Amino acid sequence: MSLAEEKCEACRADAPKVSEQELAELMHQIPDWQPIVVEGVMQLRREFAFRNFVDALAFTNQVGALAEEVGHHPALLTEWGKVTVRWWTHKIRGLHRTDFVLAARTDVVAAKARG
Repeated sequence: MSLAEEKCEACRADAPKVSEQELAELMHQIPDWQPIVVEGVMQLRREFAFRNFVDALAFTNQVGALAEEVGHHPALLTEWGKVTVRWWTHKIRGLHRTDFVLAARTDVVAAKARG
């Protein structure tokens, strides 16, 4: 089963963050994403390029719909011709496996959006 096909888990405040070993293994499955630290919180970040603002906004709305389906919401920055997406789990102030699943699903949405 691919990462994008895995079920998203509801995260609790006591849910475990991914370990260093899990991080390395999971990053191989989403190679275009970068792990970053923002205000002490590990996050996954990727920038997606589009032809124009309309396409970027449509992608933003699709990622928003994906987030609403599972009740797990990223930071989205929509600009002319690009969208920056950051996934992390707010409740644990870090990365959970669900963030990697949703990053993989975001890649699927982007591939469909680009035709």
